[in-house]
Amino acid sequence: MVQAILFDKDGTLFDFAATWEAWAEAFLLRAAAQDRARAAALGGHIGFDLAARRFAPDSIVIAGTPGEVAEILLPHLPGHKLTTLLRLLNEEAEAAPQAQAVPLAPLLDGLRARGLRLGVMTNDTESVARAHLGEAGVIDRFDFVAGFDSGHGAKPSPAPLLAFCAHVGIDPAHAVMVGDSTHDLIAGRGAGMTTIGVLTGMAGPDVLSPHADVILPDIGHIPSWIDATEEV
Repeated sequence: MVQAILFDKDGTLFDFAATWEAWAEAFLLRAAAQDRARAAALGGHIGFDLAARRFAPDSIVIAGTPGEVAEILLPHLPGHKLTTLLRLLNEEAEAAPQAQAVPLAPLLDGLRARGLRLGVMTNDTESVARAHLGEAGVIDRFDFVAGFDSGHGAKPSPAPLLAFCAHVGIDPAHAVMVGDSTHDLIAGRGAGMTTIGVLTGMAGPDVLSPHADVILPDIGHIPSWIDATEEV
């Protein structure tokens, strides 16, 4: 029986393309001092086509940490330090427009009404995650919010997922990891959790299926999935 659900943030709670394409354009132009040709070249290093405003399926931005993104860009931005680049990246991330994958408040309220413990684990920073959840008006629905910098590690390591289970006092066998990337699902499998892949990110079912117990169009289908599993 499902007793706890841990969500990824970007591409899961929030539509990835609608949020992060706008972020990428704003960040790259700012980093390149508004030189669009230079920004386009920088985008190529992180798998973002500035002209098309589209991420490549293997972009480091999709599942990587801000630190990993900054480290890739740093050699191409002379005059920047890693700390200043990270600050710039996170400032633009906090300002990025958030498009909810589904209306979050009623979904989360319904899950909590079932007695489920809820959490968020993102490879973004914890401060950005809290800013985004706060802007959406749902941060109080979660028992646990962690980023790659919260002291538990980053996905695909199962460690932050196990930290969630320990925090809410639930056996991983009764917990679910929901995400849009292989990092999410590999971490879930490693933690011994049920894994749900959703299609509101950049990966298709062919990519997610090997690591997912079930594929859903979006998180709005989770209640009916729970009902179906409890009937079995």
